[in-house]
Amino acid sequence: MTPTNRSTIVIGSALLVQSATALLWAGSAAERLSQLERQVDNNQVLIERTARLEEQVAQMRITLERIDRRLEAPLARERTP
Repeated sequence: MTPTNRSTIVIGSALLVQSATALLWAGSAAERLSQLERQVDNNQVLIERTARLEEQVAQMRITLERIDRRLEAPLARERTP
């Protein structure tokens, strides 16, 4: 085998190994991206649920303040002579 043929085989082998490594890396990167996208989707659902809960809590506070005012009104009338 001549040195030129040996060099060609070595370079070709190196390119094949690098190509295989690049494909493996790209596959793992795609899987990581898929996982991140699933996490973002899950987080989006949690964000929406949290926003709804915050709105419900705000409405409950308004209702409780109204109930407090109604309960305090008779007490305030009793205290005034």
